[in-house]
Order: sequence, then C-alpha cells, then structure tokens
Amino acid sequence: MKLRDAPPLETLCWLNSRSDITLEQLRGKVVMIEAFQMLCPGCVSHGLPQAMRVAETFSPDDVVVLGLHTVFEHHEAQGTRAALEAFLHEYRVKFPVGIDQPSGKGGAPRTMTAYRMQGTPTQILIDRQGKLRKQHFGAEDDLALGAQIMSLLREGDIEAAHAAGKTNTQGENCDENGCRLEP
Repeated sequence: MKLRDAPPLETLCWLNSRSDITLEQLRGKVVMIEAFQMLCPGCVSHGLPQAMRVAETFSPDDVVVLGLHTVFEHHEAQGTRAALEAFLHEYRVKFPVGIDQPSGKGGAPRTMTAYRMQGTPTQILIDRQGKLRKQHFGAEDDLALGAQIMSLLREGDIEAAHAAGKTNTQGENCDENGCRLEP
C-alpha cells in the first residue's frame, strides 16, 4: 500500500494554542486529529472524550492530539469562535483545536474536503513522517485505537534503530518482520 502525505490543515485559527500549528511542525511525532462539531452527538459522547483519553495516556513528546472543528451544518448555532471557546471550556478540552477554514462556497470546509471526510466524528492518525495512516468515521474502540497508536510509535522506534545501524531491536534473530528460529 502506497502511503500519501497527510493534507495540510487549513484553519482560521487555533484555540488552546499560543500559535498556529502545522503538520510539518509535528514531524517526528504521531498525530491524532479528532474532527468534530459541537452539535454532533457522537462527537460529544464518543469522539472528544476518546481524544482526551489519548491526550492523557500518551506523552506529548510522542503523540500530539489535535481537534478540528469542522462545521458543515447548523452554521448559525456553532459557527462562532466564542461559541467554540465556551464549548471547549465547559467540556474541559485542553488540547489544541483548529477551526476548519470554510470553503467560501458553502458545504464542507476545506480540511474536511481535502481529507474526503464522510462526516463527524472523524478520527485521523498521521505517522511520524507525516503520512496519513488511518481515517475513521464514527466511534472507535479504545483498545483498537491504542494498539494502532502503539504500532505507529513502534514503527518509528524500528526506523530509528535502523538509521542508527541497529538492525536487531528485539534480539539476535529478530527484525521488524518477526523473530526467526536460530539457524
């Protein structure tokens, strides 16, 4: 499977951050993006709480959790920065949240369109090299998500070991493909 670079995040601004955030700045870390809308029941009950658990579980040195407020319906009710700031405060969302850039033509915002999202909540995983590795619409199992994130972290560890000239990170007869019986 050929991996593709994750499209850039086209945002109006970032909340819970002192500066704008780009995926290029986050290279070397696994990035989880939780695309949501304030008035989306699945986002409030599943997506955002799960993203908060991921942010609490993994070190920010390894995994960065970002929110993407991507409004494609009920613009009047949830389309203002003040409404989103109040929502993030009330729900105690601490990780950075970008406001997806409107398309200018109505319909889905720019980042949502670039990722071809089906709706919200949508969860995106980007590996340490900036490649799009997973995109999932709807609720996701915590254990499955944790395993996927650990797999991406482990991939980076193996690549770093190879770059450092250490080809056996497990043992004498082990590599990233598995462990062989001794000859």
